[in-house]
Amino acid sequence: MSDKAADAGRRVVVTGLGAVSGLGLGARAFTAAIRAGRGGIGPVEQFDATGFERSLAGEVRGFHPEMHLRGTDPARWGRSGRFAAAAARMAVLDAGIDQRELSALRTASCFGTTNGESQVVERLTERWVTDGGLAGLDPVLAGQADAGRIAAAVSAELDLSGEALTFGTACAASNYAIGYSFDLIRTGEADAVLCGGADASNRATHAGFHRLGALAADVPRPFDERRDGIVTSEGGAALLLEPLDAALARGARVYAEVLGYGMTCDARHMTNPDAVSIAECIRRAHHNAGVKPGDVDYICAHGTGTRANDATETAAVREVFNDSPPPISSIKSMLGHTMGAAAGFGALACCAALFEGFLPPTATVRQVDSALGPDLDCVPGQARAARPRVAQNHGFAFGGNNAVTMFGGFSR
Repeated sequence: MSDKAADAGRRVVVTGLGAVSGLGLGARAFTAAIRAGRGGIGPVEQFDATGFERSLAGEVRGFHPEMHLRGTDPARWGRSGRFAAAAARMAVLDAGIDQRELSALRTASCFGTTNGESQVVERLTERWVTDGGLAGLDPVLAGQADAGRIAAAVSAELDLSGEALTFGTACAASNYAIGYSFDLIRTGEADAVLCGGADASNRATHAGFHRLGALAADVPRPFDERRDGIVTSEGGAALLLEPLDAALARGARVYAEVLGYGMTCDARHMTNPDAVSIAECIRRAHHNAGVKPGDVDYICAHGTGTRANDATETAAVREVFNDSPPPISSIKSMLGHTMGAAAGFGALACCAALFEGFLPPTATVRQVDSALGPDLDCVPGQARAARPRVAQNHGFAFGGNNAVTMFGGFSR
């Protein structure tokens, strides 16, 4: 592995992790569930699922935002904004940095989302229909509908004065946010960044995937020969990024180094991923990070649990890795598909794997689909003890948006 990215600017490290997920609240609970291969899928509770043939989701249970938010009133924000703000607060606490110190720095917030404040929009739509149109809308509720408020909620919670930017590049959005945050710090435009993604469970997304025939009957089973689709999910993931020298100066724990990222947008098809474009995205990420395929020890797959995704993603990986890919697994087998937060949770899993020394599993796979090629190691069951040095995190989205982030283990 070269130090190409480091030569191009400041080195960027991850010093804090936060998670609001169906696998638990906080990065420790999330990581413990991942290592044990424990799932968070259950019946839909966030909306009335009557009439849906498939009615499971990976929802966040027992989340009381007033127990986590200290700097802002939870009533100001929709569920996605609360997820992001709470996860960011957790990441700051995990990093052990004083909030006043963080506020005094040029600290930005960058978060991705697919559906924005979807529950707010659904309530507005319902009132529009039942209360006679525009005049019946609650102006306070209407003021919460802007998806841009997700990053703003983080800034309000932590009293940040830097850039607040919400990325709307769907299920790859968190990786876009992480890549942009990496550039802000690497180039000296920011001193610290809270980044990640957030999305709330909602009826419209569930109905859309149901209509596409893409929902699983029980749990998602990426790479399994009998997989039948995704399970919609929700949550918020946050990472605190700092320059390496600043992190070392304050004695911070360093989970991982952000090595670089790659992005492509082929726009070939609205829903079907494209293997050629994904392979190019991986190559760009390797080049940006200064790594070669042989340096990569683990891939956190996009791994939705659909046959189309598995076939395309695996083909792209095999092409880049000369048909000998490293272990590749999907945490969606436990978490479900958190949409715009998905790559954020993948990044969190990569950082934990590098720091603690394990490979996250594909918990629900029973028989690997032979059509995906020989010797595909998808880490079935539970986590595997290992010492990965470089982890590759995939995020792919409708419309041909692809983003891959690269993380490396750090030692003094």
